Amino acid sequence: MSERKPIESWLTDMDGVLIHEGVPVPGAERFVKRLKESGKPFLVLTNNSIYTRRDLGARLARMGLEVPVESIWTSALATARFLDDQRPGGSAYVIGEAGLTTALHDVGYVLSDADPDYVVLGETRTYSFEALTKAIRLINAGARFIATNPDNTGPSTEGALPATGSVAALITKATGREPYFVGKPNPLMMRTGLNLIGAHSETSAMIGDRMDTDVLAGLEAGMETFLVLTGVTQRDEIDRYPFRPMTVAESIADLVDRV
Repeated sequence: MSERKPIESWLTDMDGVLIHEGVPVPGAERFVKRLKESGKPFLVLTNNSIYTRRDLGARLARMGLEVPVESIWTSALATARFLDDQRPGGSAYVIGEAGLTTALHDVGYVLSDADPDYVVLGETRTYSFEALTKAIRLINAGARFIATNPDNTGPSTEGALPATGSVAALITKATGREPYFVGKPNPLMMRTGLNLIGAHSETSAMIGDRMDTDVLAGLEAGMETFLVLTGVTQRDEIDRYPFRPMTVAESIADLVDRV
């Protein structure tokens, strides 16, 4: 393996890395503090499209993690950036929450169910039969199908919840149309994030808790990859994948001295 350049910028997943089931992972506060003190550009990433940057910043602050709003990057923001690049000033029928609708409004998109350019599917706790039926009919009529992320399930204190990927599969089954997923593991989300902070992949690192999204996205974007074992992927599952992280750590606490 060729030697990597020193890490000058960091991208880290949020759930499973910095927080887990609503509480900070031990060492997360020290890691974020070290990042801010270092002056190195960084981003906290999430595939969850429910919340706005401001919402997430406030949520993290309540847990003692002071992350600047501009250092948060979500699949909703990446989706809005993608659509703005593809079809500026377009229209979309959206199934999702404030994080997604706000991001689309901010790039000048009109939210409409009247012959929209796109159907955009994101995360919500209240997927409705009527909204899904409308999405299916609009896609059948020619609207392009976009989804914020491919995660099939999301975490909760009661157990797994169906997430965007599962609902997208339902729509695909009904329409025969596959969505374009913008969030991880699509390296597009990583590259737009890197561009946002003026970073380069060859001097950047990605920290995640999932092999199938975080590590894969970092790998495909050309970044150094770190897997922490405080979230979804456990040590005995790593060898099931045809790719590997460059470093495996027990938790974010083990990476504080790497910053």
